[in-house]
Amino acid sequence: MHLGKFHRFPLQACILVYEVYHIYEYMFMYQNVDLEDAVMACQPDDQDLFCDLPMIHEEAVRRVFELLPREDRTAGLAELFKVFGDPTRVRILQALGHSELCVCDLSALLAMSQSAVSHQLRILRGARLVRNRREGRVIYYSLIDDHVKTILDVGSEHLAEEAESER
Repeated sequence: MHLGKFHRFPLQACILVYEVYHIYEYMFMYQNVDLEDAVMACQPDDQDLFCDLPMIHEEAVRRVFELLPREDRTAGLAELFKVFGDPTRVRILQALGHSELCVCDLSALLAMSQSAVSHQLRILRGARLVRNRREGRVIYYSLIDDHVKTILDVGSEHLAEEAESER
């Protein structure tokens, strides 16, 4: 998009320009309306609130870029959170946060088949969220460490705060 004389925008307008341009571009192409004129209706009046395109706050972007973890670490974190995306697995983790349990106990507690519980436990073990120990013929499962309980507790706290703010 050619900006011509309009090379400085309010930050909100930068975001708006991007969204409006891509969502409504086809409408402007079929009507005799200049997109630049439609979006650039206001002039800057405070230089601190405006930015040169294409980078908004170069120093902040560079600083944050240096602090971001490598992409492989980010991908690993995303995979970890995918495991928390299943309500059954979350219930199993919550139960194991209170006590070490065997598959039979979890099956009775969650009203699920032992096969279904075992399948979910296999996924949780693969994600290194639970561990097991054998005692005779019985295998007991527990959270691998306190970090797993902390993740669950922080998530629950966040939801409680969200529900409280909606009241």
